[in-house]
Amino acid sequence: MRIVGILVVIWVVIGAVAAGQRGYYGSSAQNCAGAATIAVTIVAGPLNYLGVNPNIKCELPQPSS
Repeated sequence: MRIVGILVVIWVVIGAVAAGQRGYYGSSAQNCAGAATIAVTIVAGPLNYLGVNPNIKCELPQPSS
């Protein structure tokens, strides 16, 4: 069980590094799409280096006038 925990931590660290290399932390839009893209990139972890490029789009409904 300890090995699984270590692997999960390594996976997340690799994902965080990949998000940083893509510049998501500094230039990402401050909305739900930017936050979701960062989160999915971190969760994808090492898959990012195999060509996975998660990109989330979300549009919130506008209030009626």
